[in-house]
Amino acid sequence: MNKKRAIALTGGTALVLALSGCGGDGEDKTAAWAQKFCDQVQPQVKRIQQANTSITQATEGEKSPEEIKTTDAQAFSDISQAYAALAKAVKGAGTPPVEDGAALEKDAVRQLDGMSRKYADLKEQADALNTEDQAEFADGLKEIADGLGRLNEGGDQALEKLQKGELGKAMAEQKGCRKPSPSPSASSA
Repeated sequence: MNKKRAIALTGGTALVLALSGCGGDGEDKTAAWAQKFCDQVQPQVKRIQQANTSITQATEGEKSPEEIKTTDAQAFSDISQAYAALAKAVKGAGTPPVEDGAALEKDAVRQLDGMSRKYADLKEQADALNTEDQAEFADGLKEIADGLGRLNEGGDQALEKLQKGELGKAMAEQKGCRKPSPSPSASSA
């Protein structure tokens, strides 16, 4: 069950990291849009990664049910807020100056807001976990893991579309949309 949660988290991280993996160059208006959006991306990507790390650490460690519940609820809240901030960043950047830009913007905002709501729902589930009954607690964690799995099955087509063509090339040139380099690990095997 714990491995299932960790695997489900990995898929969610892939969606966010997809924001950071393009390449190329673009024209002035497109570059300006990309900069306005990408300046807001990196803090949210880091927030999501930190939340996922805290969930993984709680899963791997010998934590009490109350500690796991608190960690999961806070992490899901953080992830929900990060996705909402990403949706706001797309809105704030305005309509991308590319063909079908309005549709791209609308789809990306809808998808990001949807992810935010889904993580808010997971936070509510975590808040409701019964830490007094071990079997009920385990069942609740399984439901949350299943919910994470379903989240990761959801498409990220709107975000992928933002990263195609001229807009994707312009985004790749922006520091905020580049894939963050992995931080040195202090873990021991």
